Amino acid sequence: MEQFFPFILLAVMLVVLLVLPARQRKRMQEQAATMQAALEIGTPVMTTSGLHGTVAGLGDTTVDLEIAPGVVVTFIRQAILEVRRPAEPTVVAEDPARPADGTV
Repeated sequence: MEQFFPFILLAVMLVVLLVLPARQRKRMQEQAATMQAALEIGTPVMTTSGLHGTVAGLGDTTVDLEIAPGVVVTFIRQAILEVRRPAEPTVVAEDPARPADGTV
């Protein structure tokens, strides 16, 4: 039995180094495909290159993003990395020592 130990150890390492990451990668691809299929017009998103925009139109394999008022660019759906949530508005407490125009 001891003579087969290196082969058993090699087989276990093969599973750990090849099979488990492949399963994780497949799971991530399925999640990305589900998210990309669920896109709707008006959804704020971020692309793989870090560009933020709002979905303005949807094609079979493309998505049109409005990145500024009146500026629409077309990306392939796979370029959409994540759906972004609008930032919560921050409320600044009124400080009587600060000017009302926001200057310091």
